[in-house]
Amino acid sequence: MQPGALRTLEFDRIVDAVQALALTPMGADRLARLAPSTDAGKVAYLLAQTSETTRFVAAHGTFPLRATSDLPNTFAALAVEGRALEAVRLLGLAAFLDSIDESRTIIRGAPGSFPLLDAATAGAASFKSEASQVRAKIDPAGDVVDDASPQLKMLRDRLRKQRSRLRTTLESYLRGKDTSKYLQDQVVMERNGRYVLVVKTEHRTGIPGIVHGASTSGASLFLEPLSTVEINNDIVAIEEQEAEEIRRILLALTDAFRLRAADLARTIDVATELDVLQARARFSESVDGIEPALSTDGAFELQAARHPLLIPGVGAPSDSKPPVPVTLKVIPPSTVLLITGPNTGGKTVALKTAGLLALMAQSGLRIPAAHGSRLPVFRSLFADIGDEQSIDASLSTFSGHIMNIASMDRSLVTPALVLLDEVGSGTDPIEGGALGVAMVDHFRRRGATLVATSHYDALKTYASTTEGVTSAAFGFDAETFAPTYRLLYGSPGRSLALEIAARLGLNPSIVAAARENVSAREAQLAEHLAKIDRDMRALEHEQRLAIKERELLEAAEVRMRQRDDALRQREETFRRRLNEELETQLRQARREIDDVIEQLKAKTTAIAETAGRQAPAVSTGDTGTARSDARAAVETIARKFLEPEAGPTGEVPMAAARLPAPGDRVVVGGLGLEAVVTSVHDGTADLDVRGKRMRASLRDLRIVDGAPTAPARINVNVELQPRDATPADLNVIGCTVDEAIARAERFLDESLLTDQRVVRFIHGYGTGQLKRALTGFLQQHPLVARFATAPPEQGGGGVTVVELKE
Repeated sequence: MQPGALRTLEFDRIVDAVQALALTPMGADRLARLAPSTDAGKVAYLLAQTSETTRFVAAHGTFPLRATSDLPNTFAALAVEGRALEAVRLLGLAAFLDSIDESRTIIRGAPGSFPLLDAATAGAASFKSEASQVRAKIDPAGDVVDDASPQLKMLRDRLRKQRSRLRTTLESYLRGKDTSKYLQDQVVMERNGRYVLVVKTEHRTGIPGIVHGASTSGASLFLEPLSTVEINNDIVAIEEQEAEEIRRILLALTDAFRLRAADLARTIDVATELDVLQARARFSESVDGIEPALSTDGAFELQAARHPLLIPGVGAPSDSKPPVPVTLKVIPPSTVLLITGPNTGGKTVALKTAGLLALMAQSGLRIPAAHGSRLPVFRSLFADIGDEQSIDASLSTFSGHIMNIASMDRSLVTPALVLLDEVGSGTDPIEGGALGVAMVDHFRRRGATLVATSHYDALKTYASTTEGVTSAAFGFDAETFAPTYRLLYGSPGRSLALEIAARLGLNPSIVAAARENVSAREAQLAEHLAKIDRDMRALEHEQRLAIKERELLEAAEVRMRQRDDALRQREETFRRRLNEELETQLRQARREIDDVIEQLKAKTTAIAETAGRQAPAVSTGDTGTARSDARAAVETIARKFLEPEAGPTGEVPMAAARLPAPGDRVVVGGLGLEAVVTSVHDGTADLDVRGKRMRASLRDLRIVDGAPTAPARINVNVELQPRDATPADLNVIGCTVDEAIARAERFLDESLLTDQRVVRFIHGYGTGQLKRALTGFLQQHPLVARFATAPPEQGGGGVTVVELKE
């Protein structure tokens, strides 16, 4: 990639924005070197990493990496053998390594699949033991604790005792009547690491001791009494031993990390990689980016692309307006896109958007565009945008452009993206146009993907007549000539120099004079382009209407599908409840019949026991009584499960009818269930009850003569909302448009359910607003076959007659 192109496209501002999201100084340092790759495999991997990290951060938050700003200095000190890290740096190192361990644990424990993040953290080693040792021996304030070693504890105990002894001795001088009169202040001070008294200069000899200095005014002396000299000496000696012991402890903690230098280097690299990934992911999320597809056929397509530096909060102030999306397409066999249109219409921004998004994608960043965008992986990218003049180098604007384009031609390696702004400008329009056509065609023949902007008619003609070149123009408001920043493909656009000059406040007389200076041929061409613009806008309007109509049809189809699904669901629920009710009744009947059988067995056993083994046989009366009781119990159960009304119509009593045969519809007397006889055996019949098989005695069956009976105690009612007029009319006079549409939609649904095929809408004349709204509604409704104004005798223009589909 050419450094000049990166600078022209302001890629450095993208790098700065991503770098600002780093959590560690190592990550920030690596992100500062962020650059696009020209290897297609690496670009695909970088984009996949960023997308996976974006998905992780959205679900679980960013990685809990913690690093101090001087962490690189800590690593540099670790490389010096025999050097102990300061206590605060050891705490920072331990916290940093703990945060890596936490990040790895969160990634591995997160629900979902994150294979690339798992791979990125695979090389990290655990330093839990070393970090816990640091926290055990150094407190959060950065001081080595007394229990860090037995020697340190002993030294600090001695130091506290000696300082207490020294304090007691010095306080005796402050309180003593013979000594306090020689003191300038009743305080104990420290001077050169030794504790002293502040003595008046004239009483130098009043207290024997060593003078360690005088005050600025000379009125006071800092005196160490002779009685405390030995104590002070002891304190100084102990403090030196304490410092040496602390250094030994810190060196031991430092060496624990130093001994694992290789593990530490891999772990630092993992942390740096995680930091880079989360920064790329967070930036991609801030621009609402997507992962573009990488095309292999040279297709360059950016759907609804936005310039990232114009997005509020990213490269623009948070309260600024969001950029207008633009779609840029160079799809084979086309390799050149020529953009024309009015000044200030957005051509240069579109050019920079194309180049900058290509650089971002090849750097592993998701791009602010819509799904469906695809880009090749370019090996070289060039941009000639802006003023290239240089007074120091004696270059005019034209010369600067030519030298830049000549450099592009020498360095071009395909696949390449070439961006040319106002190609051929800065010189005579006729020669500049001819030169622009030649340069564009040269890069096209070399196989580059080229996007250029121009106002020249020669280039517009070239784009319209050359195979492989697509023309597009930025639109404008037909009345105010204000730019819309929307790109229209298939037609060269007008420059509108005179119209925009007038809109920007140029003296009208100047504009009028300019119009008179336009030649007849140029005016004819301008009028031709204006007509094309009008036609394109009309086609675009028709396209929008067609899209809207298709969306309405799709919405109506969805509503119908939802209604069908709801009906099927209600039907299925009803069927399931019916089957459950039948199963419940069958189980209850079986249980009660089982109870009757058990009672019959118990009564038979009791009769047998009463008769005795040697007694005469059981009498026929007893047997008949038991059988009669059992039959009465079963009949009671049967009556329980029959409908409370009289028996179902059409049932033929067995006494007066033939025995059931296969194919007959029958009712099971004890259960009230309707069934179909499938086969008949000795005294029994196999039945089909709503898809379920059962067997019953022939004497319990009643043949149904007529329509099948309904299941017992199951009633289904469908109620419709009452209508305002007759069943075929809906009166919406006096309603608002929204009320009328809502009522009309409900009325059509009800008409369909009641099998009504011709209905009328009574809307009256009024302002015609209700009629227009209903006309638009009926045109889009999927149930309507056709509609028309009613004949005069049926209401004329105040009534619309609607015929519904079969």
